[in-house]
Amino acid sequence: QVQLMESGGGLVQAGGSLRLSCAASGSIFRINAMAWYRQAPGKQRELVAGITSGGSTSYADSVKGRFTIARFNAENTTYLQMSSLEPEDTAVYYCRVWVYSQPPVPTMRPVEYWGQGTQVTVSS
Repeated sequence: QVQLMESGGGLVQAGGSLRLSCAASGSIFRINAMAWYRQAPGKQRELVAGITSGGSTSYADSVKGRFTIARFNAENTTYLQMSSLEPEDTAVYYCRVWVYSQPPVPTMRPVEYWGQGTQVTVSS
């Protein structure tokens, strides 16, 4: 089993910054992709940013130029640096990771895990 521990959420004024962290622990051989999602009240969960095992990144259009995703493989951790925050960024943020718990063989797929979520509130 793999556990994800998220931290870094909170209340911030518009224009401010926050950094979210998601640390994975447990039965981990290698983490494949890592990603951040968010879900605002009354809305569907949406992908915010993702990063592959090779370090390639992708972002939702709404956060490009303001958010940066990174990963620190030695500590099985992903970060989401959020700057120039807007009230529309208010949501619960979740990390999602894809994990190999043993050396992968060609037919093996990584198992996905979700964090418990951390609240980000941006006041105007």
